[in-house]
Amino acid sequence: MLGYYTRLAFKSFRRTPGLTALMVGAIAFGIAACIVTLTVHHAMGRNPIWWKNNVLYAVTMDSWDPHQPYDPPHPNRAPGQLTYRDATYLYGSDIPKRKALLSFVTGTLSGAPGQAAPVWTMTRITNAGFFHMFDVPFEYGGPWSAAADQGPEPVIVLSRRENEKLFDGRNSVGHTILWNHLRFRIVGVLNHWDPQPRFDDLTGGGGGNFGRPARAFVPFKWGPALHLFPNGSMSCWAAVNTYRELLGSNCVWILMWVELPTRAQRQRFLDFMNAYWAQQRTMGRFQRPRNNHLWKVSQWLRLHHIVSNSSRLLLRLAFAFLAVCLINTVGILLAKFLRGAPIAGVRRALGATRRQIFAQHLVEVAMLALVGSAFGLLLGLGGLAGVRALYAHSYSAYGKVAHFDLIGIAWALALAALSTLVAGLYPAWRIGRVAPARYLKSQ
Repeated sequence: MLGYYTRLAFKSFRRTPGLTALMVGAIAFGIAACIVTLTVHHAMGRNPIWWKNNVLYAVTMDSWDPHQPYDPPHPNRAPGQLTYRDATYLYGSDIPKRKALLSFVTGTLSGAPGQAAPVWTMTRITNAGFFHMFDVPFEYGGPWSAAADQGPEPVIVLSRRENEKLFDGRNSVGHTILWNHLRFRIVGVLNHWDPQPRFDDLTGGGGGNFGRPARAFVPFKWGPALHLFPNGSMSCWAAVNTYRELLGSNCVWILMWVELPTRAQRQRFLDFMNAYWAQQRTMGRFQRPRNNHLWKVSQWLRLHHIVSNSSRLLLRLAFAFLAVCLINTVGILLAKFLRGAPIAGVRRALGATRRQIFAQHLVEVAMLALVGSAFGLLLGLGGLAGVRALYAHSYSAYGKVAHFDLIGIAWALALAALSTLVAGLYPAWRIGRVAPARYLKSQ
C-alpha cells in the first residue's frame, strides 16, 4: 500500500505544483533558520573536552577587596584567577594527578632560517602538565619535562601555524630560536588544536572566549624570571608599579587547572585550599567569606555565560519562524485536501476506509516533510557558509562556531520533520472525516 500511496502523492503534487512548491519552500526556510541558529547555539555551548569533564577542575579563591565584591552584579562570585602567591602555593600540592598555571605574556620570535625580522607571538606561560591535562596533540616532538619547569629550562613549544610560518611546516624539533632575544630549544610542535570555546581560558585573555590559541608555550617561571607583565586579563584593587609589587600584590592574573580523577582527591585538595585560606585569614588576608571552589569544565562554561543572551533570542526567533511556516503549511494542506475531497469521496464509496484515506494523505505529508527537510538542509549549510564568510575577518564567535555540526543539524532536522508530520495530522484526519455522499451527488 505504501507504494500505491506514494504514487497518489506524486500525482497530487503534479496537479498542484504551485502549492507544492510553496509548502516545500516554507518548510525548507523554517528548517534552514533552525539549522543555522541551533548549530551555532549548540557549538557555542558545547564542552570541547567533555571526556574529561569530571576530572578537570578550575581553581578559584576569593582574595578580593573586603569592602566590595569582585563582580557587583554577582556579589558571591570569586575572581576567576588567582594571585601569584596563592597560585604558586596551591601548585606546590602533590594531591592533583596533574596541575598547571596559565597566563599570557608578550613574546617575540626571531632567528628562524630566512626570517627577516622578529615577529610578535602571543605566548602562553604554563607548566608541562598543561599538555597532558588538555590532551593537546603534537605533530612533532612533545611537551617539555616536569624538570624543565623547575629551572626553568630554555625550552619552547610552537603551534602548528607558527611552525609553518617560521620553518615552512618542517620538523623544527631540536632547532634553537630566539624568544624575547634569548635562545630557546624547540621541543615540540603542536598539531591543529583550537578548542572552541576556549575553555582553558575564559577570562578574556588571548582574544576572548572564542579567541585564537597561543602561538608559543614556555615554562611558567620564565614570566617571573624575565619580569614579564601578563598580557592577558589582570585585575587589581590596589595600585601596582613594579613587577616585584605585582608578585606580592592581591592582583589576580593566573589561571590554575588541576586534574583530580577521584572524589577523595577532590575533597583532599579542597581541604588543602580551605586550610590555606584559614592560615592566610589569620595573617590579615581573605577577609571576605570563604569562597573556595573547584569548577568542572561544564560548570566553568556556565559560570562564564558562554552562550550569550542574543544567541538564545535568535534561537527562539528561529523556532518561532518555523512554527509560523508550519502553521501556514497546515492551512495550505487543509485547503488542498478539501479541494481534492471529491476524489476522496469516490474512494470511500468504492470501499476505502477512513483509516486508508488518512494514511494516504499522511504519506503525502511525510513526502513533503522529507523534501522540505532536504532543501532545508542545503539552505542551512549555505546559511552557515554565509555566516562564516561574513565573520571571516573578525574575532566574532559566530564565525568560529558556524561549522557543520552533526548533532545540531540532526536535532533540527528531526524536530522539523516531526513537527511537519504532526502539523499534517489534522488536515489528513479532516479529509478522512468527509462524508462521501455529498460528493457522489455532485458527480
